[in-house]
Amino acid sequence: MKYADVGTFPATRRAFQVTRCNQCDDAPCTTACPTGAMFRRPDGIVDFDKSICIGCKACIAACPYDAIFINPDDHSAEKCNFCAHRIDVGLEPACVTVCPTEAILIGDLEDPTSKVSQIVGREPVSVRRPEKGTYPKLFYSGAHQATLDPLAAVRPDGGLFMWSEQPSGAAEVGAGYPGGGRSRAAGGNSSAAAVLSYDVSHRAPWDWRVSLYTLTKGIGAGVYLAALLLCLLGVLSWQSSVWLGGAPLLALGGLAITGALLIWDLEHPKRFYFIFTHAHFKSWLVKGAFVIAAYGLALLAHAVAGLVGGLQGVSATRWLAWVTAPLAAFTAIYTAYLFAQAKARDLWQSPLLPPHLLVQALLAGGAILLLISPAGGVESGHVRSLVWVTAAVHMLLVLGEVTLTHATAHAKLATRQMVAGRFAPWFWVGVLSMVTTVMICILGIVGPWLDPIIAGTVLLGLFAHEHAYVQAGQSVPLA
Repeated sequence: MKYADVGTFPATRRAFQVTRCNQCDDAPCTTACPTGAMFRRPDGIVDFDKSICIGCKACIAACPYDAIFINPDDHSAEKCNFCAHRIDVGLEPACVTVCPTEAILIGDLEDPTSKVSQIVGREPVSVRRPEKGTYPKLFYSGAHQATLDPLAAVRPDGGLFMWSEQPSGAAEVGAGYPGGGRSRAAGGNSSAAAVLSYDVSHRAPWDWRVSLYTLTKGIGAGVYLAALLLCLLGVLSWQSSVWLGGAPLLALGGLAITGALLIWDLEHPKRFYFIFTHAHFKSWLVKGAFVIAAYGLALLAHAVAGLVGGLQGVSATRWLAWVTAPLAAFTAIYTAYLFAQAKARDLWQSPLLPPHLLVQALLAGGAILLLISPAGGVESGHVRSLVWVTAAVHMLLVLGEVTLTHATAHAKLATRQMVAGRFAPWFWVGVLSMVTTVMICILGIVGPWLDPIIAGTVLLGLFAHEHAYVQAGQSVPLA
C-alpha cells in the first residue's frame, strides 16, 4: 500500500494505491529468469516455481512495477501470482473474496459480458508505466496520478513518514521524488503538490558484489585481449611467456573470481548449477554463463598448448586466438545485454554500454599487464600507452553517458544520483583516477615504482565507476 497526500491545505485529499503484480502479457521477469522459475501460464497468469529459483534477483531488476521480492524465510523470489492455486479450483483470489466493497474485481477481458471487460471498455482506466511495453493487465479505476507515478509525490522532509522513518542507507530505495519539500516553482512534481505519507522501503537487489563482478569479468576478458592486441601490433612476441601462459592464466583467475562473486550473490548458492541444468536461454544470465564457460575452456587449451607445446604450441595459440578472442570480447560486453533486460532500470538502457564495457576490459587488462611487465619481459612503455589511451576513451564514453539527453525522468534522476547525489563520491573517485592516470602517462613521468601505482589507480577507478553506475541505476523508486 502507498498513501499520497495531494493538494495544499485546506484543499487536500489522500490518495491510495495498491502495488501488485501486473500479470503482464510480455512479462520481463520471465525473460530475465535464468531457470524459468518465473513463468507465464497458458491462461496468462505469471506464476513462480520456488523449487528451481536460485535467488539471482534478475527478476526483481527486470520488473518495472516493484512487484517481486525475496522471501526472507525461504530466500526465493515471490510475488502476487493471482492466487493461481485458487483459480485452478474455481475460486477467486483471496483479496477479491475478502474485499467488502468490490474495490478489487477480476474477470475475462475477452468476455464482453464480464464486469471487468465492461469497466475497462467503457470507463477511463489507467495502467502503470505503459511505455515499458509489458502490456499490463492490472487496470486502475479512479487512481490519482500521484499514486501511479513513482516520482510524482515528493518524499517528506527529514524522511518522516506516517508511523515510521525510512532508512537512508546506500542500498535503500524509497518511493517518491527524493529531496522532500521541493516546490513546483523549483521544478517539483506536477500532481497537485503531492507528498508521500506512507510507503515501504526496499533494498537494491544487486549490491557491491555485482559492481566488483563487472571489474573482475573485465580483467578476465581484457588481459587476454590486451595481450593479443600487443602481439598483433608487434610490441609483444608470440613466443613470450606473457602470451603463452601469463595472459591466459591471469584471465582464468579473473573468471574464477567472477564465478565466485556471482555464486556468492545468489540467495541459493548451492543451486548455481541450475543455470546449466534448467537453462532458460532467453535470459542473458544463462547466455553469459555459457559464454564464460566456453571462454574458460578456450583459455585452458591456450595455456596448455603454450606452456607444454613447444614451437607447435606457439602456432596452436595463434590459431586458438581466432576462437578465444571473440569469446573474450563477448565475455566483456554481455553484461550490457543483461542490464538491458532489467527493464525497470532506465539508466542501464544505453546503446553506449557494450562498447564501453569492451573499452573497460582492455583498460583493466592493460593495468594487469602493467603489473607483470617487469617479470614478463614486456616493455612497460607500450603497455602504459595502451592504458592511457583506453583510459581516455573510457572517460569520453563516461562523458557521453552523463551528458546526453536522457529519454526518461527515471534515467535523468539516476544520472543525477550518480554524478551529484548519494553515489557521487564513488563516481568522482573513478573520474579523478582516470584523469590522474592519463596525465601521468602524457607527461612522461617514468620509473619502475610508478607502474604498480598506475595499475592500482586504474583498477580502483574502474571499480568506483562501476559501483556508482550499478547502484545509481537501482536508486530510483519504482512504486
